[in-house]
Amino acid sequence: MAEHTVAFISLGCAKNLVNTEQMAALAAEAGYLLAPEADGADIAVLNTCGFIDSAKSEAIEQILALAALKAEGRLQKILVAGCLAERYREEILTELPEVDGLIGCGSFQDIVKAVGEAVSGRVPVLFGELGAPEEGRPRLLSTPRWTAYLKIAEGCDNRCSYCVIPSLRGPYRSRSLEDLVSEAESLSALGVKELIVVAQDITRYGIDLYGRRRLVELLKALCKVEGIRWIRLHYLYPDEIDEELIDTIVREEKILPYLDIPIQHVSDKILRAMNRRGGKAELISLFRVLRERIPGLVLRTSLMCGFPGEGKAEFEELCDFLRKAKIERAGVFVFSPQEGTKAARMESQVEPETAEHRAELITELQSRVMDDYLARRIGTTAEVLCEGRSEADEFYFGRSYAESPEVDGRIMFSATEEVTPGTFVAVKITGSRDGEPVGRACLSEEIRYAGTEGEYHEHAE
Repeated sequence: MAEHTVAFISLGCAKNLVNTEQMAALAAEAGYLLAPEADGADIAVLNTCGFIDSAKSEAIEQILALAALKAEGRLQKILVAGCLAERYREEILTELPEVDGLIGCGSFQDIVKAVGEAVSGRVPVLFGELGAPEEGRPRLLSTPRWTAYLKIAEGCDNRCSYCVIPSLRGPYRSRSLEDLVSEAESLSALGVKELIVVAQDITRYGIDLYGRRRLVELLKALCKVEGIRWIRLHYLYPDEIDEELIDTIVREEKILPYLDIPIQHVSDKILRAMNRRGGKAELISLFRVLRERIPGLVLRTSLMCGFPGEGKAEFEELCDFLRKAKIERAGVFVFSPQEGTKAARMESQVEPETAEHRAELITELQSRVMDDYLARRIGTTAEVLCEGRSEADEFYFGRSYAESPEVDGRIMFSATEEVTPGTFVAVKITGSRDGEPVGRACLSEEIRYAGTEGEYHEHAE
Protein backbone atom coordinates (compact mmCIF):
# COMPACT_ATOMS: atom_id res chain seq x y z
CA MET A 1 0.00 0.00 0.00
CA ALA A 2 2.80 2.41 0.91
CA GLU A 3 4.11 2.44 -2.64
CA HIS A 4 1.02 4.40 -3.75
CA THR A 5 1.17 8.18 -3.44
CA VAL A 6 -1.89 10.38 -3.04
CA ALA A 7 -2.10 14.14 -3.64
CA PHE A 8 -4.94 16.17 -2.14
CA ILE A 9 -6.17 19.40 -3.72
CA SER A 10 -8.77 21.55 -1.96
CA LEU A 11 -10.97 24.15 -3.66
CA GLY A 12 -13.55 26.49 -2.21
CA CYS A 13 -14.13 27.51 1.38
CA ALA A 14 -12.30 26.87 4.64
CA LYS A 15 -14.96 24.34 5.64
CA ASN A 16 -14.02 22.30 2.57
CA LEU A 17 -10.36 22.61 3.51
CA VAL A 18 -11.07 20.96 6.87
CA ASN A 19 -12.64 17.99 5.06
CA THR A 20 -9.57 17.76 2.83
CA GLU A 21 -7.29 17.76 5.88
CA GLN A 22 -9.38 14.98 7.40
CA MET A 23 -9.16 12.87 4.24
CA ALA A 24 -5.40 13.37 4.09
CA ALA A 25 -5.04 12.18 7.69
CA LEU A 26 -7.11 9.06 7.04
CA ALA A 27 -5.08 8.23 3.91
CA ALA A 28 -1.78 8.69 5.73
CA GLU A 29 -3.00 6.60 8.66
CA ALA A 30 -3.87 3.82 6.21
CA GLY A 31 -0.31 3.79 4.91
CA TYR A 32 -0.55 5.85 1.74
CA LEU A 33 2.23 8.33 1.02
CA LEU A 34 1.08 11.92 0.63
CA ALA A 35 2.44 13.79 -2.39
CA PRO A 36 2.83 17.58 -2.30
CA GLU A 37 1.37 17.93 -5.81
CA ALA A 38 -0.55 15.89 -8.37
CA ASP A 39 2.26 15.82 -10.94
CA GLY A 40 4.02 12.50 -10.33
CA ALA A 41 1.47 11.14 -7.84
CA ASP A 42 -0.44 7.92 -8.35
CA ILE A 43 -3.78 9.35 -7.31
CA ALA A 44 -5.09 12.91 -7.10
CA VAL A 45 -8.09 13.63 -4.87
CA LEU A 46 -9.76 16.89 -5.83
CA ASN A 47 -12.15 18.24 -3.18
CA THR A 48 -14.45 20.61 -5.03
CA CYS A 49 -16.87 23.49 -4.49
CA GLY A 50 -20.09 23.65 -6.49
CA PHE A 51 -21.82 26.62 -4.90
CA ILE A 52 -21.76 29.18 -7.73
CA ASP A 53 -20.85 29.18 -11.42
CA SER A 54 -17.32 30.50 -10.90
CA ALA A 55 -16.60 27.73 -8.38
CA LYS A 56 -17.94 25.10 -10.77
CA SER A 57 -15.78 26.48 -13.57
CA GLU A 58 -12.70 26.42 -11.36
CA ALA A 59 -13.37 22.80 -10.42
CA ILE A 60 -13.86 21.70 -14.03
CA GLU A 61 -10.70 23.51 -15.11
CA GLN A 62 -8.78 21.71 -12.37
CA ILE A 63 -10.23 18.35 -13.43
CA LEU A 64 -9.13 19.02 -17.02
CA ALA A 65 -5.64 20.00 -15.82
CA LEU A 66 -5.39 16.73 -13.90
CA ALA A 67 -6.69 14.89 -16.97
CA ALA A 68 -3.84 16.38 -19.00
CA LEU A 69 -1.32 15.03 -16.47
CA LYS A 70 -3.01 11.66 -16.65
CA ALA A 71 -2.83 11.64 -20.46
CA GLU A 72 0.91 12.31 -20.24
CA GLY A 73 1.43 9.44 -17.81
CA ARG A 74 2.30 11.77 -14.92
CA LEU A 75 -0.80 10.81 -12.89
CA GLN A 76 -2.63 7.51 -12.71
CA LYS A 77 -6.05 8.13 -11.14
CA ILE A 78 -8.37 11.08 -10.49
CA LEU A 79 -10.95 11.08 -7.70
CA VAL A 80 -13.40 13.98 -7.45
CA ALA A 81 -14.87 14.70 -4.01
CA GLY A 82 -17.12 17.27 -2.42
CA CYS A 83 -19.89 19.55 -3.66
CA LEU A 84 -19.38 19.23 -7.42
CA ALA A 85 -19.40 15.44 -7.12
CA GLU A 86 -22.51 15.56 -4.91
CA ARG A 87 -24.33 17.82 -7.32
CA TYR A 88 -23.32 16.44 -10.71
CA ARG A 89 -22.45 12.79 -10.14
CA GLU A 90 -24.05 11.50 -13.33
CA GLU A 91 -22.76 14.32 -15.51
CA ILE A 92 -19.18 13.90 -14.28
CA LEU A 93 -19.14 10.16 -14.90
CA THR A 94 -20.69 10.61 -18.35
CA GLU A 95 -18.95 13.72 -19.64
CA LEU A 96 -15.56 13.45 -17.92
CA PRO A 97 -14.37 9.89 -18.53
CA GLU A 98 -10.93 10.81 -17.19
CA VAL A 99 -12.43 10.84 -13.67
CA ASP A 100 -11.88 7.49 -11.93
CA GLY A 101 -14.27 7.85 -9.00
CA LEU A 102 -16.53 10.12 -6.98
CA ILE A 103 -16.82 10.85 -3.26
CA GLY A 104 -19.91 12.73 -2.09
CA CYS A 105 -20.16 15.14 0.83
CA GLY A 106 -21.49 12.36 3.04
CA SER A 107 -18.54 10.06 2.38
CA PHE A 108 -15.37 12.00 3.18
CA GLN A 109 -14.70 9.41 5.88
CA ASP A 110 -14.65 6.71 3.16
CA ILE A 111 -11.57 8.12 1.43
CA VAL A 112 -9.43 5.04 2.18
CA LYS A 113 -12.05 2.78 0.64
CA ALA A 114 -12.26 5.04 -2.41
CA VAL A 115 -8.50 5.11 -2.94
CA GLY A 116 -8.28 1.35 -2.45
CA GLU A 117 -10.95 0.70 -5.05
CA ALA A 118 -9.29 3.06 -7.52
CA VAL A 119 -5.91 1.38 -7.01
CA SER A 120 -7.49 -2.01 -7.71
CA GLY A 121 -8.98 -0.76 -10.97
CA ARG A 122 -12.57 -0.28 -9.83
CA VAL A 123 -14.54 2.99 -10.02
CA PRO A 124 -15.63 4.06 -6.52
CA VAL A 125 -18.90 5.98 -6.40
CA LEU A 126 -19.49 6.69 -2.73
CA PHE A 127 -22.38 8.87 -1.55
CA GLY A 128 -23.21 8.54 2.13
CA GLU A 129 -26.05 10.05 4.13
CA LEU A 130 -25.94 13.84 4.24
CA GLY A 131 -27.80 14.07 7.54
CA ALA A 132 -25.46 11.85 9.54
CA PRO A 133 -24.20 13.27 12.87
CA GLU A 134 -21.13 15.45 12.48
CA GLU A 135 -18.05 14.06 14.19
CA GLY A 136 -14.53 15.30 14.60
CA ARG A 137 -11.78 13.37 12.85
CA PRO A 138 -7.97 13.50 12.79
CA ARG A 139 -6.53 16.15 10.48
CA LEU A 140 -3.26 16.90 8.75
CA LEU A 141 -3.08 20.69 8.78
CA SER A 142 -2.41 22.36 5.45
CA THR A 143 -2.43 25.85 6.94
CA PRO A 144 0.65 27.45 8.52
CA ARG A 145 1.34 25.68 11.81
CA TRP A 146 0.18 28.64 13.90
CA THR A 147 -3.31 28.94 12.31
CA ALA A 148 -6.13 26.41 11.99
CA TYR A 149 -9.84 26.34 11.22
CA LEU A 150 -12.24 24.80 13.70
CA LYS A 151 -15.42 23.67 11.93
CA ILE A 152 -18.12 23.54 14.58
CA ALA A 153 -21.03 22.36 12.42
CA GLU A 154 -21.90 20.98 9.01
CA GLY A 155 -24.83 21.75 6.71
CA CYS A 156 -27.37 24.55 6.82
CA ASP A 157 -31.06 25.09 7.68
CA ASN A 158 -31.41 28.72 6.54
CA ARG A 159 -32.84 27.91 3.09
CA CYS A 160 -31.87 31.10 1.29
CA SER A 161 -33.64 31.09 -2.07
CA TYR A 162 -30.42 31.30 -4.12
CA CYS A 163 -28.44 28.65 -2.25
CA VAL A 164 -27.89 24.93 -2.93
CA ILE A 165 -25.84 24.26 0.22
CA PRO A 166 -28.64 22.42 2.13
CA SER A 167 -29.05 19.99 -0.77
CA LEU A 168 -25.30 19.43 -1.03
CA ARG A 169 -24.31 19.38 2.64
CA GLY A 170 -27.51 18.38 4.39
CA PRO A 171 -29.25 19.86 7.43
CA TYR A 172 -27.39 21.76 10.14
CA ARG A 173 -25.51 19.39 12.48
CA SER A 174 -23.50 20.72 15.40
CA ARG A 175 -20.51 18.90 16.81
CA SER A 176 -20.52 18.37 20.56
CA LEU A 177 -18.98 21.06 22.71
CA GLU A 178 -16.67 18.55 24.36
CA ASP A 179 -15.45 17.28 21.00
CA LEU A 180 -14.67 20.80 19.81
CA VAL A 181 -12.77 21.75 22.96
CA SER A 182 -10.79 18.52 22.70
CA GLU A 183 -9.86 19.32 19.10
CA ALA A 184 -8.87 22.86 20.06
CA GLU A 185 -6.59 21.46 22.75
CA SER A 186 -5.02 19.09 20.22
CA LEU A 187 -4.48 21.93 17.78
CA SER A 188 -2.90 24.04 20.50
CA ALA A 189 -0.53 21.19 21.32
CA LEU A 190 0.58 21.28 17.67
CA GLY A 191 1.48 24.96 18.02
CA VAL A 192 -1.72 26.57 16.73
CA LYS A 193 -2.19 30.07 18.14
CA GLU A 194 -5.00 31.40 15.96
CA LEU A 195 -8.26 29.46 15.89
CA ILE A 196 -10.77 30.41 13.19
CA VAL A 197 -14.25 29.25 14.12
CA VAL A 198 -16.23 28.36 10.98
CA ALA A 199 -19.54 26.84 9.90
CA GLN A 200 -22.15 27.79 7.36
CA ASP A 201 -23.72 29.75 10.25
CA ILE A 202 -21.90 29.64 13.58
CA THR A 203 -24.63 31.58 15.41
CA ARG A 204 -26.97 28.55 15.19
CA TYR A 205 -24.45 26.33 16.95
CA GLY A 206 -26.10 23.90 19.36
CA ILE A 207 -29.76 24.34 18.35
CA ASP A 208 -30.00 20.91 16.73
CA LEU A 209 -27.90 19.09 19.32
CA TYR A 210 -28.91 20.79 22.57
CA GLY A 211 -32.21 22.44 21.70
CA ARG A 212 -30.74 25.92 22.17
CA ARG A 213 -27.90 28.08 20.93
CA ARG A 214 -24.64 27.38 22.74
CA LEU A 215 -22.11 29.45 20.79
CA VAL A 216 -21.40 31.63 23.81
CA GLU A 217 -20.65 28.61 26.01
CA LEU A 218 -18.43 27.15 23.30
CA LEU A 219 -16.48 30.38 22.90
CA LYS A 220 -15.93 30.72 26.63
CA ALA A 221 -14.64 27.14 26.75
CA LEU A 222 -12.32 27.73 23.78
CA CYS A 223 -10.95 30.86 25.45
CA LYS A 224 -9.76 28.67 28.32
CA VAL A 225 -7.59 26.51 26.04
CA GLU A 226 -3.96 27.30 26.85
CA GLY A 227 -1.79 28.29 23.92
CA ILE A 228 -4.64 29.69 21.82
CA ARG A 229 -4.18 33.45 21.63
CA TRP A 230 -6.57 34.56 18.90
CA ILE A 231 -10.10 33.31 18.22
CA ARG A 232 -11.62 34.62 15.00
CA LEU A 233 -15.33 34.30 14.15
CA HIS A 234 -16.54 33.65 10.60
CA TYR A 235 -20.07 33.51 9.20
CA LEU A 236 -22.46 34.90 11.79
CA TYR A 237 -26.08 35.25 10.66
CA PRO A 238 -27.06 38.84 11.54
CA ASP A 239 -30.41 38.21 13.24
CA GLU A 240 -28.89 35.62 15.61
CA ILE A 241 -26.38 38.05 17.15
CA ASP A 242 -27.70 38.95 20.60
CA GLU A 243 -26.53 40.87 23.66
CA GLU A 244 -25.06 37.79 25.32
CA LEU A 245 -22.86 37.08 22.31
CA ILE A 246 -21.77 40.72 22.05
CA ASP A 247 -20.95 40.80 25.77
CA THR A 248 -18.82 37.68 25.35
CA ILE A 249 -16.91 39.16 22.40
CA VAL A 250 -16.23 42.31 24.43
CA ARG A 251 -15.16 40.55 27.63
CA GLU A 252 -13.07 37.69 26.24
CA GLU A 253 -9.66 39.05 25.24
CA LYS A 254 -8.90 36.14 22.93
CA ILE A 255 -11.94 36.78 20.72
CA LEU A 256 -10.81 39.21 18.04
CA PRO A 257 -12.87 42.32 17.25
CA TYR A 258 -13.32 41.01 13.72
CA LEU A 259 -16.72 39.66 12.69
CA ASP A 260 -17.68 38.10 9.37
CA ILE A 261 -21.41 38.79 8.96
CA PRO A 262 -22.72 38.03 5.45
CA ILE A 263 -25.68 40.32 4.69
CA GLN A 264 -26.00 39.80 0.88
CA HIS A 265 -28.12 42.94 0.42
CA VAL A 266 -30.01 45.65 2.35
CA SER A 267 -33.14 46.22 0.28
CA ASP A 268 -36.11 44.80 2.19
CA LYS A 269 -37.63 43.71 -1.12
CA ILE A 270 -34.51 41.80 -2.15
CA LEU A 271 -33.92 40.33 1.32
CA ARG A 272 -37.48 38.95 1.37
CA ALA A 273 -36.97 37.43 -2.08
CA MET A 274 -33.72 35.90 -0.85
CA ASN A 275 -35.61 34.41 2.12
CA ARG A 276 -33.24 36.19 4.49
CA ARG A 277 -34.47 36.95 7.99
CA GLY A 278 -34.53 40.59 9.08
CA GLY A 279 -34.33 43.75 7.01
CA LYS A 280 -32.44 46.97 6.47
CA ALA A 281 -33.53 48.60 9.73
CA GLU A 282 -32.32 45.60 11.72
CA LEU A 283 -28.96 45.63 9.92
CA ILE A 284 -28.44 49.33 10.59
CA SER A 285 -29.33 48.84 14.25
CA LEU A 286 -27.06 45.81 14.58
CA PHE A 287 -24.04 47.51 13.03
CA ARG A 288 -24.58 50.60 15.19
CA VAL A 289 -24.67 48.51 18.36
CA LEU A 290 -21.62 46.47 17.34
CA ARG A 291 -19.61 49.63 16.59
CA GLU A 292 -20.63 51.19 19.89
CA ARG A 293 -19.88 48.12 21.98
CA ILE A 294 -16.76 46.60 20.39
CA PRO A 295 -13.69 48.87 20.25
CA GLY A 296 -11.82 48.82 16.95
CA LEU A 297 -14.35 46.49 15.32
CA VAL A 298 -13.57 45.33 11.79
CA LEU A 299 -16.53 43.99 9.84
CA ARG A 300 -16.43 41.63 6.87
CA THR A 301 -19.48 40.83 4.79
CA SER A 302 -20.63 39.19 1.56
CA LEU A 303 -22.70 41.11 -0.98
CA MET A 304 -24.64 39.85 -4.00
CA CYS A 305 -25.32 41.96 -7.08
CA GLY A 306 -27.90 41.19 -9.74
CA PHE A 307 -30.38 39.15 -7.70
CA PRO A 308 -33.75 38.83 -9.50
CA GLY A 309 -35.81 41.97 -9.01
CA GLU A 310 -32.82 44.19 -8.21
CA GLY A 311 -33.51 47.38 -10.11
CA LYS A 312 -31.70 50.70 -10.09
CA ALA A 313 -33.48 51.78 -6.90
CA GLU A 314 -32.53 48.64 -4.96
CA PHE A 315 -28.94 48.80 -6.18
CA GLU A 316 -28.59 52.46 -5.21
CA GLU A 317 -30.06 51.60 -1.81
CA LEU A 318 -27.24 49.10 -1.35
CA CYS A 319 -24.63 51.62 -2.46
CA ASP A 320 -25.99 54.28 -0.11
CA PHE A 321 -25.89 51.84 2.80
CA LEU A 322 -22.27 50.91 2.08
CA ARG A 323 -21.20 54.56 1.83
CA LYS A 324 -22.60 55.16 5.30
CA ALA A 325 -21.84 51.87 7.03
CA LYS A 326 -18.20 51.84 5.83
CA ILE A 327 -17.79 48.09 6.21
CA GLU A 328 -14.05 47.48 6.17
CA ARG A 329 -14.02 44.17 4.27
CA ALA A 330 -16.43 42.89 1.67
CA GLY A 331 -16.61 40.04 -0.80
CA VAL A 332 -18.72 40.99 -3.82
CA PHE A 333 -20.43 38.29 -5.89
CA VAL A 334 -22.60 38.27 -8.97
CA PHE A 335 -25.84 36.31 -8.69
CA SER A 336 -25.73 33.14 -10.74
CA PRO A 337 -28.98 31.16 -11.01
CA GLN A 338 -28.48 27.66 -9.64
CA GLU A 339 -30.70 24.90 -10.91
CA GLY A 340 -33.04 23.58 -8.27
CA THR A 341 -33.27 26.87 -6.35
CA LYS A 342 -36.27 29.15 -6.07
CA ALA A 343 -34.25 32.16 -7.22
CA ALA A 344 -33.41 30.48 -10.54
CA ARG A 345 -37.14 30.32 -11.35
CA MET A 346 -37.93 33.90 -10.36
CA GLU A 347 -39.09 36.48 -12.85
CA SER A 348 -37.23 39.77 -13.35
CA GLN A 349 -33.85 38.13 -13.83
CA VAL A 350 -31.11 40.75 -14.14
CA GLU A 351 -28.99 40.70 -17.30
CA PRO A 352 -25.55 39.20 -16.54
CA GLU A 353 -23.77 42.24 -18.00
CA THR A 354 -25.76 44.55 -15.72
CA ALA A 355 -25.01 42.41 -12.69
CA GLU A 356 -21.30 42.34 -13.53
CA HIS A 357 -21.23 46.12 -13.92
CA ARG A 358 -22.96 46.60 -10.58
CA ALA A 359 -20.44 44.30 -8.90
CA GLU A 360 -17.63 46.39 -10.38
CA LEU A 361 -19.23 49.55 -9.01
CA ILE A 362 -19.60 48.02 -5.54
CA THR A 363 -15.99 46.84 -5.64
CA GLU A 364 -14.86 50.34 -6.56
CA LEU A 365 -16.96 51.84 -3.77
CA GLN A 366 -15.53 49.39 -1.26
CA SER A 367 -11.97 50.10 -2.41
CA ARG A 368 -12.46 53.74 -1.39
CA VAL A 369 -13.78 52.59 2.00
CA MET A 370 -10.68 50.43 2.37
CA ASP A 371 -8.40 53.30 1.39
CA ASP A 372 -9.97 55.47 4.09
CA TYR A 373 -9.59 52.69 6.65
CA LEU A 374 -5.97 52.16 5.68
CA ALA A 375 -5.28 55.88 6.02
CA ARG A 376 -6.75 55.87 9.54
CA ARG A 377 -4.46 53.01 10.51
CA ILE A 378 -1.31 55.01 9.83
CA GLY A 379 0.23 56.00 13.15
CA THR A 380 -1.47 53.18 15.06
CA THR A 381 0.25 50.10 16.45
CA ALA A 382 -1.00 46.61 15.79
CA GLU A 383 -0.25 43.22 17.26
CA VAL A 384 0.92 41.21 14.25
CA LEU A 385 1.29 37.47 13.86
CA CYS A 386 4.47 37.12 11.79
CA GLU A 387 4.09 34.63 8.93
CA GLY A 388 7.37 34.90 7.10
CA ARG A 389 9.90 37.07 5.35
CA SER A 390 10.06 38.27 1.77
CA GLU A 391 13.39 37.39 0.19
CA ALA A 392 12.94 40.10 -2.44
CA ASP A 393 12.99 43.11 -0.12
CA GLU A 394 13.78 41.58 3.29
CA PHE A 395 10.47 42.74 4.74
CA TYR A 396 8.64 40.50 7.15
CA PHE A 397 4.94 39.95 6.60
CA GLY A 398 2.06 38.94 8.82
CA ARG A 399 -1.49 39.72 9.89
CA SER A 400 -3.15 41.68 12.64
CA TYR A 401 -6.63 41.04 14.02
CA ALA A 402 -7.93 43.03 11.04
CA GLU A 403 -6.68 40.54 8.43
CA SER A 404 -8.16 37.07 8.13
CA PRO A 405 -6.09 34.48 6.23
CA GLU A 406 -6.47 34.27 2.45
CA VAL A 407 -9.11 37.00 2.13
CA ASP A 408 -7.74 40.21 3.65
CA GLY A 409 -4.13 40.68 2.62
CA ARG A 410 -1.25 41.20 5.04
CA ILE A 411 1.01 43.73 6.75
CA MET A 412 4.62 44.21 5.61
CA PHE A 413 7.08 45.38 8.26
CA SER A 414 10.76 45.89 8.91
CA ALA A 415 12.57 44.81 12.07
CA THR A 416 16.00 45.47 13.55
CA GLU A 417 16.05 41.99 15.09
CA GLU A 418 15.05 38.65 13.65
CA VAL A 419 11.35 37.81 14.00
CA THR A 420 10.39 34.13 14.02
CA PRO A 421 7.33 33.14 11.96
CA GLY A 422 4.50 32.16 14.26
CA THR A 423 5.36 34.75 16.90
CA PHE A 424 3.59 38.00 17.73
CA VAL A 425 5.18 41.42 17.41
CA ALA A 426 3.98 45.00 17.83
CA VAL A 427 4.13 46.86 14.51
CA LYS A 428 3.81 50.62 14.09
CA ILE A 429 1.89 51.30 10.86
CA THR A 430 3.80 53.97 8.95
CA GLY A 431 2.33 53.85 5.45
CA SER A 432 1.01 51.60 2.73
CA ARG A 433 2.16 49.77 -0.37
CA ASP A 434 -0.11 48.30 -3.04
CA GLY A 435 -3.11 48.83 -0.78
CA GLU A 436 -1.64 47.02 2.22
CA PRO A 437 -0.22 48.45 5.47
CA VAL A 438 3.53 48.86 5.89
CA GLY A 439 5.26 49.41 9.23
CA ARG A 440 8.14 48.64 11.52
CA ALA A 441 8.42 46.34 14.51
CA CYS A 442 8.70 48.11 17.83
CA LEU A 443 8.85 47.11 21.47
CA SER A 444 7.67 50.16 23.35
CA GLU A 445 4.41 50.92 21.55
CA GLU A 446 1.06 49.96 23.02
CA ILE A 447 -1.47 48.27 20.78
CA ARG A 448 -3.92 50.89 19.49
CA TYR A 449 -6.84 50.28 17.16
CA ALA A 450 -7.67 52.46 14.19
CA GLY A 451 -10.89 54.41 14.61
CA THR A 452 -13.86 54.15 12.27
CA GLU A 453 -16.38 56.67 11.08
CA GLY A 454 -19.75 56.83 9.38
CA GLU A 455 -23.44 57.51 9.83
CA TYR A 456 -24.12 54.04 11.22
CA HIS A 457 -21.40 54.05 13.87
CA GLU A 458 -19.28 56.24 16.08
CA HIS A 459 -15.50 56.56 16.49
CA ALA A 460 -14.11 53.46 18.16
CA GLU A 461 -11.66 55.34 20.30
